Amino acid sequence: MDVIKQIEKEHLRMDLEDFAPGDRVKVHVRIREGEKERVQVFQGTVIAKKNGTTDASFTVRKVSYGIGVERIFPTHSPAIDRIEVVEKGRVRRSKIYYLRGLKEKAARMKLRRK
Repeated sequence: MDVIKQIEKEHLRMDLEDFAPGDRVKVHVRIREGEKERVQVFQGTVIAKKNGTTDASFTVRKVSYGIGVERIFPTHSPAIDRIEVVEKGRVRRSKIYYLRGLKEKAARMKLRRK
């Protein structure tokens, strides 16, 4: 059992910025097209965060051309270049799936005070 924990610890990433549900983030993802590699930015609101060791993940939602798009990112994935927190949102839930049913202006988050 100790060997499994040791292997998992080697694959954890500690260089990512801390964020929480309700925050607006920019996730820079490395995309491979043939032999070329580029970085694509996915900006949206974090609606869920699943903690764990190597199986930790977070869900980011954005509205693109009137259609809601959600993407689930593994937190410790080598495909994630970096995560930028654009603004800190103030929410009272850990999973804010209720945003799926709200329209544009109603889905805005209040900002967290410093």
